[in-house]
Amino acid sequence: MATDATAKFQNQDFHPVPKPPDYLPTPTVSPHDGLHFWQFMIAGSIAGMVEHMAMFPVDTVKTHMQALGSCPIKSVGLRQALRSILKSEGPAGLYRGIGAMGLGAGPAHAVYFSVYETSKKFFSGGNPNNPVAHAISGVFATVASDAVFTPMDMVKQRLQLGTSLHSPYKGVWDCVRKVFKEDGFRAFYASYRTTVVMNAPYTAVHFATYEAAKRALNEISPEHADDERLIVHATAGAAAGGLAAVVTTPLDVVKTQLQCQGICGCDRFKSGSITDVIQTIVRKDGYKGLLRGWAPRTLFHAPAAAICWSTYEASKTFFQDLNGSRNSGTIT
Repeated sequence: MATDATAKFQNQDFHPVPKPPDYLPTPTVSPHDGLHFWQFMIAGSIAGMVEHMAMFPVDTVKTHMQALGSCPIKSVGLRQALRSILKSEGPAGLYRGIGAMGLGAGPAHAVYFSVYETSKKFFSGGNPNNPVAHAISGVFATVASDAVFTPMDMVKQRLQLGTSLHSPYKGVWDCVRKVFKEDGFRAFYASYRTTVVMNAPYTAVHFATYEAAKRALNEISPEHADDERLIVHATAGAAAGGLAAVVTTPLDVVKTQLQCQGICGCDRFKSGSITDVIQTIVRKDGYKGLLRGWAPRTLFHAPAAAICWSTYEASKTFFQDLNGSRNSGTIT
């Protein structure tokens, strides 16, 4: 009966109405990406390694600008800091400490992105465009990843400030051994609280801006969303990284001062409180001292975020294709 009724209402004169030429399908956003936890970790690790290795020379200049203001050498300008490094060490000086960065960046970013993706799925409540969920997830991610990265970041910055002739450390493990012997285990986490206080707002601004910018760029030309995927991720990442870097520069200066105290004549602080360090900086250099290194920090984080996000999303796409979970109509 059902078949006869269906046939009765079928009319050969009726044809599907063609879609107008300006019709554009509405892109759908996947609430999650169909990847396993370990795949997020590998994608994040690759992205972190590529990002930090590519931008390491800029990070070295930033470290010199932020730390040397308290040292006998007053290289607080971008050109002066770069010239000082090249004059004393040559181009190799821009890569001092890169071994410590390599040891820290991979594991830290594996934790960073895997925690972010897991938290985003949990907090989004089925709404992948929830900016609050993106910000909260970013904070969770940075608290976890900073616990992994902070010790090697401290080693990296101490190595960056030395030279082949005057450095107190012969390499990564020599630095680890001497710091542990002289200052104990707590020295490796002297800046952890400051790092979290800095990176929590940084990551909240970063992820919320990135997701919003990515969505806005995809809506501009949804019919080419797949073709322009790499450009979208890189552009959104650069905007997010640059904005977040400028906002959090004062806390980054505090973090560098804490991690490099006692090196190259830098001040030692009786307490590791953020307030104590800020007061010392303002007393010596005024409030402008809190913005020292903002230019190379922005020059670092804008392209670094573009590299990181495009690499991360490319790695995710690889795993999605491998899992057979990629949907051509879905934007991630």
